[in-house]
Amino acid sequence: MQKLKHEAELVVQALRVGAVYAKKRGVGQFEETDSAKEKVTYLYRLLVHDKLIQPLAKGQDTEPNMKHKLALWMSRQLPSDHPLLL
Repeated sequence: MQKLKHEAELVVQALRVGAVYAKKRGVGQFEETDSAKEKVTYLYRLLVHDKLIQPLAKGQDTEPNMKHKLALWMSRQLPSDHPLLL
């Protein structure tokens, strides 16, 4: 697993976009009291359920791996000239 250049920022952006996606889809919303780990896990599972990202192999579903998958997903959603991709 090769770390992306701006992976942490991409994960933050993915959580923002994912919160809007989940709310529009009507499956819930993030609360102020939710931990970052809960948000990452919820968003990862939602995107896997909706077949927007490929699931990790059994036993590989750790928080760092989920964050990496979310960062990859977000990097594919952004335009090619976005500052996080340069």
